[in-house]
Amino acid sequence: MSSGWLRRRLLPGGPLPAPRPPAPRASPVPYRRPRFLRGSGAADAPRRRDHRPVRSPARGRQLPWDAGYAEIINADKSEFNEDQAACGQLSIRRCAFGTEEDQEWLTLCPEEFLLGHYWALFDGHGGPAAAIVAANTLHSCLRRQLEAVVEGLVPTHPPMNLSGRCVCPSDPQFVEEKGIRAEDVVIGALENAFRECDELIGKELEATGQVGGCTALVAVSLQGKLYVANAGDSRAILIQRDEVRPLSAEFTPETERQRIQQLAFVYPELLAGEFTRLEFPRRLKGDDLGQKVLFRDHHMSGWSYKHVEKSDLKYPLIHGQGRQARLLGTLAVSRGLGDHQLRVLDTDIQLKPFLLSVPQVTVLDTGQLEPQEDDVVVMATDGLWDVLSNEQVARLARSFLPGKREDPHRFSELAQMLIHCTQGAGDSPPGEGQVSYDDVSVFVIPLHNQGHGSSGH
Repeated sequence: MSSGWLRRRLLPGGPLPAPRPPAPRASPVPYRRPRFLRGSGAADAPRRRDHRPVRSPARGRQLPWDAGYAEIINADKSEFNEDQAACGQLSIRRCAFGTEEDQEWLTLCPEEFLLGHYWALFDGHGGPAAAIVAANTLHSCLRRQLEAVVEGLVPTHPPMNLSGRCVCPSDPQFVEEKGIRAEDVVIGALENAFRECDELIGKELEATGQVGGCTALVAVSLQGKLYVANAGDSRAILIQRDEVRPLSAEFTPETERQRIQQLAFVYPELLAGEFTRLEFPRRLKGDDLGQKVLFRDHHMSGWSYKHVEKSDLKYPLIHGQGRQARLLGTLAVSRGLGDHQLRVLDTDIQLKPFLLSVPQVTVLDTGQLEPQEDDVVVMATDGLWDVLSNEQVARLARSFLPGKREDPHRFSELAQMLIHCTQGAGDSPPGEGQVSYDDVSVFVIPLHNQGHGSSGH
């Protein structure tokens, strides 16, 4: 009996059609380093004894506000540096439009725009692809979001359409009643830009057959204020002569325990019967059945007692403590971009529902700060903060910068020195004798004489 006869019997319409070739898959996201590092190849970078170069922008290449930057790749943790960075100038156009029913679109002052500056760090995991897409696109998402609400940033006289009616993009009375400020509109634009970028990463990685995610730490200077938006475990601090001020907070499974537990409470199907949402002081065993133990649920900041049931013996939703804490035994962060395909090992349980792409935004009014010459913001991925505390970084900055005031590259040199101190080198030892084997990326942003540096790319 021929196979062709069998096909004709199974399919009344005749033989099976010829198989279609698979749809072409887009090319993978190409690996690269930040564009502002061009001209600073390995030959230009100071080499460590372990042959990992610390890279900084080439001398003569200015970043916004003459900011400094340095990076080092991990110690064979992965083939590529999974950190990415971006910086540059934001040009935000100011336009106002008529309504669609007018059939005529009125554009007001298209040549006017706001100028801002932008610095961003992305710490990838599961590969560098998500961090690269974020570095390529988040600033464009932010510009679009700011242009969509620019009327809330720049006061204008309401334009009139051809019929004499007011074209009002927002309700001034509502804004007044709610006490909405311009900085609230910028915060909303940052939040929406992160979400838009997260969606773009999902589509790009799906199209290219790649996976992964990244944390995101962004600083934006606009209208005399510095906005620091963080989703993940990177960190930014303000260093002044007499003060060290955190400008971000890390988002880990531990710090967001209650939010994650509440999500599992509302949607228990997300755990697929494999995990318990309750937190216990230790991993429970079979011998604990019926015993009285301490526990916490989503509505609790304190602890209470319960008798152990069989369901309590399941793997905990959040396992481990400190840097070892993992969400569903898989991921060490609870906010970030990407990870749309990430699943718990050997299951179909998705982590994405538990991950927020929305950042927390801190606002620093630099106009009221009266910054001194050595006041800086230090932004760095977690590889730095695993080894150095806020106070140690501040102490190093305060001892280094005053003696280098005539050096236009002093902020990049400070960034390099901070990285050296995570590698067991430099004049100051790393904290607690630790060495960072992670990727480390550092921006040092001066607050004095803002805007004198050219824009980077």
